[in-house]
Amino acid sequence: MYPEELVRPMQLELENAGFTSLHTPEEVDVELAKEGTTLVMVNSVCGCAAGTARPGAIASLGNDKHPSNLTTVFAGVDKEAVNQAREKMIPFPPSSPSIALFKDGQLVHMLERHHIEGRSAQAIAANLAAAYDEFC
Repeated sequence: MYPEELVRPMQLELENAGFTSLHTPEEVDVELAKEGTTLVMVNSVCGCAAGTARPGAIASLGNDKHPSNLTTVFAGVDKEAVNQAREKMIPFPPSSPSIALFKDGQLVHMLERHHIEGRSAQAIAANLAAAYDEFC
């Protein structure tokens, strides 16, 4: 587990943009059972999360269409919540950071770490915006 003083600013970056931090498997289940679209950002302490994944996810919300529900789980912090979210992301292997879009509880779009590393925040935002246009 990472110390709270290290991860809290990374959590707040998403929370201040409207994301709800999920800390338990039950919270994950409740959010993913909601009708409509739910974005799940698997947050992490790595540089690509800070440099492109979080900024890209936040920038994507400027699209005309966007998910009804914005959520985040933190790898290395909320282990059980992350594991529950990752169960819902099968067949994709565990990946941090990653960003998943669900519609009515079904996974419809996935950005794995290898889609994030080496890409700009703008490219990630554009990828997500295209998914929002299709599914939201």
